[in-house]
Amino acid sequence: MAFSLKHQLFNTFLDELSQKYRIFGPVLMAGKGKHSDTDVIGYGEINSLDDLVVDRKSFYSPKEIFYPIRESLFYFSKDQITVPDIDIKPILLFLRPCDINGIKRLDEIFLQNGDFSDFYYQRRRDLLKFAMIECTDGFDSCYCVSMNANRTEDYALAASFGDQEIKMKVNDESLLTDCLNNAKILDFEPSFVQENQVKVTIPPVEKVTAEIFDNDVWKEYTRRCVACGRCNTSCITCSCFTMQDVHTQTNQQVGERRRIWAGCHIDGFTDMAGGHGFRGKNGERMRFKTMHKINDFHKRFGYHMCVGCGRCDDVCPEYISFSKCINKLNEIVERGATNDK
Repeated sequence: MAFSLKHQLFNTFLDELSQKYRIFGPVLMAGKGKHSDTDVIGYGEINSLDDLVVDRKSFYSPKEIFYPIRESLFYFSKDQITVPDIDIKPILLFLRPCDINGIKRLDEIFLQNGDFSDFYYQRRRDLLKFAMIECTDGFDSCYCVSMNANRTEDYALAASFGDQEIKMKVNDESLLTDCLNNAKILDFEPSFVQENQVKVTIPPVEKVTAEIFDNDVWKEYTRRCVACGRCNTSCITCSCFTMQDVHTQTNQQVGERRRIWAGCHIDGFTDMAGGHGFRGKNGERMRFKTMHKINDFHKRFGYHMCVGCGRCDDVCPEYISFSKCINKLNEIVERGATNDK
């Protein structure tokens, strides 16, 4: 069913939903920007339409709502392990089509990438429902159309936010609250962005050969990348983490095991016992990420990992553009060159 809601009625709708769901969406984080006295758009809990920011791109992805930056897996003592409880109230998450497609990629990694699904991810993911924000224009750095991530039908609710009304399609009957009896019924289907300002051409998977790994193009990123990891932590599809055992100060047999976000660009990520480490140069890390996002993942799952949200371009302090990296790689493949800049 589809409805037209005035802003006040939409707020009533959110209020009624909040009895059953925790509701999250893109919000203004005042004073949290990268420069002094600047703001940033991230994800947080919302109570009304005024809390939602739908006309600006979020600096952070919504994955931290259901995949915590730092998560306690279990507490341990000498002879006992206890898995902590979590808030089991369902979550309704407002997000854009590219991010819904990005979460599909996370599902592949955590739930379909082997014989066992990730218990900790699964129990939070099962609580999640998508409220899709209609996105028809995109933003300056987006290239979701090139990545076939601009459309999705995987949503419980879709909403188009106008100055006077919100048009809303509800696919999940559990979201039909009493106040919708006072809403105007209409025929509404969400629209999707058809063209981005940024376009990328992805080299065919079968044409990316081992020789490409030695191309001089990666040296550019060794010079420019500072391994801050912002591209990893802002990316909706990056799933890597590291593990920590934290003990109490008084008893080394009591503590907790945590997992914490990590990523291929972050120093120490590939370090091993004995002092060995892989990909010590930052260009090698860029190469690894690029190949994983547009080549290796595709070989395993049949579609590309990157969804073209462009956040990595937005957050990089060295103005490294991943979309341009993809196009450079494609040019190299088309030339058939192995060591040309």
